[in-house]
Amino acid sequence: MEKTPKQKVKEVFGKNADKYVTSNSHAKGDDLPLIVEWLQPKKTWTVLDIATGGGHVTKTLAPHAGTVFSTDLTEEMLENTAKHLRGSFDNIQYVVADAEALPFLKESFDAAVCRIAPHHFPHPDRFIKEAARVLKKGGKFILIDNVAPADQELAEFMNTTEKLRDDSHSRCLPKEEWANLLEQNGLVELKSADRKKTFDYPSWVARTVESEAQMEQVSLHLLSADEKATEYFSIETSAGKIQTFTIDEWMALYEKTDH
Repeated sequence: MEKTPKQKVKEVFGKNADKYVTSNSHAKGDDLPLIVEWLQPKKTWTVLDIATGGGHVTKTLAPHAGTVFSTDLTEEMLENTAKHLRGSFDNIQYVVADAEALPFLKESFDAAVCRIAPHHFPHPDRFIKEAARVLKKGGKFILIDNVAPADQELAEFMNTTEKLRDDSHSRCLPKEEWANLLEQNGLVELKSADRKKTFDYPSWVARTVESEAQMEQVSLHLLSADEKATEYFSIETSAGKIQTFTIDEWMALYEKTDH
């Protein structure tokens, strides 16, 4: 029987939980201090970290907020994150939660953050609806994720690359699609930033592939890129092997209105 998208997510992240704690692109991104700078969290706030993964957003926000609810769909991932953060903070609550069906009452949180996870969500519209629902009026929401280029061919190339490497990948949306979903749910943009993110290819591909054959498939796909894709994604090779490539990332701060 074919696994559902969420079963695939649980399987991939359950097996690779510790890799996401130590991953440089997750643990050391310069967007982490920006989250604090943009939100300006207060000690009276209750904050939601949606799909925490390795817990980097939770770790970043815990010193500045009253309580942080650290959530993830994958129980093994959340347990591993709790193990790494245990003893460092006493204001974190860990909750197994589906980003598309959050187990919280409406208007529960002063702020919510979701970082480098939504491309795994099969129904991004439900995720945004849920994020808006649990925010208080005037609550802040930060979305950070890899985004597809507006060009359809480049978008397809990017999403194929991600899917070949990680079967739990759903879809990287273009930022315009995210903006529409956010606005439809009563969220108003306060600021946003287009960013470029360069991956060290060997460590990036090794994080989720399950065999040499799968790794070869990803490499062959990237090496088959036409001139437009090679230039757009800055695919760098040495001796016929991929060294780095670059994708688009979008970071946006929104506020919940009286919608």
